Amino acid sequence: MATERNLPERVLVERYGSPLYLYDLARVRAALEDLRAALPQPSRIYYSLKANPHPGLVAELRRGGARAEVTSRGELAAALEAGHPAAELMYSGPGKVRAELDEAIAAGMRTFSTESFGDLERIGEAAAAQGVTADCVLRINAAGAPGQAGLRMTGGPSQFGFDLDGLVTERSRLLAKGTRIVGMHFFPLTNARNEEGLRAELAQSIRTAAQLREELGIPLQLLDLGGGFAAPYATPGERPVYQGLRTALTTVLDEHLPGWRDGEPVIAFESGRYLVGDSGRLVVTVTDVKHSRGSDYAVLDSGINHLGGLAGLGRLLPLNAQPLEPRPTGPADGEAPGDGAAEESGTVTLAGPLCTPADILARAAELPGVRSGDLLVFPNVGAYGLSASLLGFLGHPAPAEVLVDGAETVSATRLALSRQHIQPAPEPRTEDIATMTEITAEADTAATGTPPWDEEYEALLFEVLPRLRAKAPLTDATSLKAAGLDSLAMVEVLVRVESAYGIAIPDAELVAATFATPASLWRVVSALREQAVGPA
Repeated sequence: MATERNLPERVLVERYGSPLYLYDLARVRAALEDLRAALPQPSRIYYSLKANPHPGLVAELRRGGARAEVTSRGELAAALEAGHPAAELMYSGPGKVRAELDEAIAAGMRTFSTESFGDLERIGEAAAAQGVTADCVLRINAAGAPGQAGLRMTGGPSQFGFDLDGLVTERSRLLAKGTRIVGMHFFPLTNARNEEGLRAELAQSIRTAAQLREELGIPLQLLDLGGGFAAPYATPGERPVYQGLRTALTTVLDEHLPGWRDGEPVIAFESGRYLVGDSGRLVVTVTDVKHSRGSDYAVLDSGINHLGGLAGLGRLLPLNAQPLEPRPTGPADGEAPGDGAAEESGTVTLAGPLCTPADILARAAELPGVRSGDLLVFPNVGAYGLSASLLGFLGHPAPAEVLVDGAETVSATRLALSRQHIQPAPEPRTEDIATMTEITAEADTAATGTPPWDEEYEALLFEVLPRLRAKAPLTDATSLKAAGLDSLAMVEVLVRVESAYGIAIPDAELVAATFATPASLWRVVSALREQAVGPA
């Protein structure tokens, strides 16, 4: 949309309605610069879309050089919409299902953070089915956490990450087909309470990574140290400036991972709230003020459906709203004292519009004299605001989301939930790739002359399909299905052949007929080596 200049919040509310989220791209750029200045260099920064997947914010961070970390198909779509190359994304999170892995790999993603052996194996199966290899970092659930945090992610029993003792006892399971271990991932805490604790946490992760590489032989090409960078939430305040973090971590890296300056390993960090938290403000309207049994309530047109959905559980209180504009003291013209306004000297509870007593955004808010029609502002809600709320509850429309760059309005959008018709799932069947092995009849095993393939090809087939040796000599009509070529074996044959001969078999040739016999597969292999696939 065309840009508009110098529009204050009140004018934006008149144009786009209340409630309204306002995000400032200038503050996003400043946060990225501050974080980069606080970290050892060279290092990579991933933006965690869970904080706010708004494509405009994601695109601004991409322009600033940040990559993206996604945890769902929705976040993947937002990252791609914002212009991120799929090959540069990191996919993390527990509970990844096959459908989302298939979609991510088909889109071009190759880097995954793995939370368990089962997670690793599912990633490998999805990658192998598409004939590729997934680069995996192992998320480590390390013990003995030194730092204090708003929320601790690991250090005890957890759905996040590999326990260290499990890595020792089941190390052989790391050799999952379709995967390549390339490093480690740590994310023990979020919203660290002070720089000292954050520094201690990140330093311990570096030491643990170096120790695991040495003792268990885990490759370390990429070390993602996670985040924990703090920011105020829905209350006035400034992001911390980490004065000593860069020097302290550089010293620890030099001691324990001396090749890091040359990218061995690449050092990465993640952040969500620090990068976008202070970019956002939520403007709301007071719709009613009432007195109830000695208490004042201000009812807003926005509640836990738009801001901090966990506030109803007491997790995120206290939130703090401020008047958008200074209001004259005393009653409005023609208004009796105490009529439609909170007590001038008292406090007020900020309640949302939902039909539940859990819809409370703030208790004992210092807003004396607040009246119906007043505009209030919740600051520092660019992270974990709308997308972390109960948007679907009671069906109120989402707030407008207005993106500004300093004094310019860049875009105005509204997130909408919609119901879509879906078709029943197809009858249970094996993966599509398994259809390549559906041979309708056993091939004639009679010899048809001297085989055209070389010894390496025959040795490869014997290794993957040991039952072929019992049918020796191998002929161009030997049935591979009869020798045990199921979907998994087919994938291994495909990968081994492509690697051995430096080719890539096109999708058009990934059909049952190609894998029927040694001769049918060799026809494709030999033709590709000559850069032209001839007729069958």
